[in-house]
Amino acid sequence: MQLNDAEFDRVDAHYARQNLEAAILKGLVSAGKDPERLRAEDLQSMDEFHIRGRKATSDLARDVVLERHMQVLDVGSGLGGAARYLAREFGCRVTGLDLSAEYCRVATGLTERLGLERLVSFQQGNALALPYPDASFDIVWTQHASMNIADKSGLYREMWRVLKPGGKLAIYDILAGPGGAVYFPVPWAREPSTSFLLTPRQLLNRLSDIGFKPIVWRDVTRGGLEWFRQVQEKAGKAAPPSVGLHLLLGADFKRMALNQLLNLEGERISLIEAVFRRPFQRPQ
Repeated sequence: MQLNDAEFDRVDAHYARQNLEAAILKGLVSAGKDPERLRAEDLQSMDEFHIRGRKATSDLARDVVLERHMQVLDVGSGLGGAARYLAREFGCRVTGLDLSAEYCRVATGLTERLGLERLVSFQQGNALALPYPDASFDIVWTQHASMNIADKSGLYREMWRVLKPGGKLAIYDILAGPGGAVYFPVPWAREPSTSFLLTPRQLLNRLSDIGFKPIVWRDVTRGGLEWFRQVQEKAGKAAPPSVGLHLLLGADFKRMALNQLLNLEGERISLIEAVFRRPFQRPQ
């Protein structure tokens, strides 16, 4: 099962931005950065589109235990910040897949400017029909991507399919909390028709039914809430930075950020960091 045309269009429209790369480069110049001598640190305020940013990526990388020879698939790779971090820090080869063709174009351009194109590449595609052969990757990595996908079982079956036996699935995701319905808009959806959250127990059950075995399961909601409070406090004391998530989310960004904080404070969403293994043999 793939996203149908209407679902694809709604999700793609949420993330689509005209001339995004030009806006980012203009913002970098305004911030005193030279796009021709770009450093990874220059992009940290916007190229990891998930709560806790780079810290969340480094924590998950620690849990999954990456090695230089590994082939990694980043499902929902966005602008490529996490993929570039994994390649730069660990020397592994990373393929990023994202529904948004614009994000893939921008991610490719930024990766070339950072000189990482031999280790990192990006492809537009559907996570419910991954365009890769069986058993292609040592690691499947995903951060804040599943919230737009209703068919969770189809998603994780595809991840299982492209993982090598013994490979690992690394997840950092937003799940449903016990506090009630989500306030919209939020960074992944402007209204409920493109938002599909599982509870932690539902996610564990889906992955277990497919055959995945848990290695790490960590609730990091509290850390995400503290991080978001700090971000909002800083935002209230200064003008928006030249380069930030507002370039991706547009005029709705402030309201989305406030709702995200309210959802965390009200336990309407939760955050998990988890690693699962695909066993060498599926349990009978």
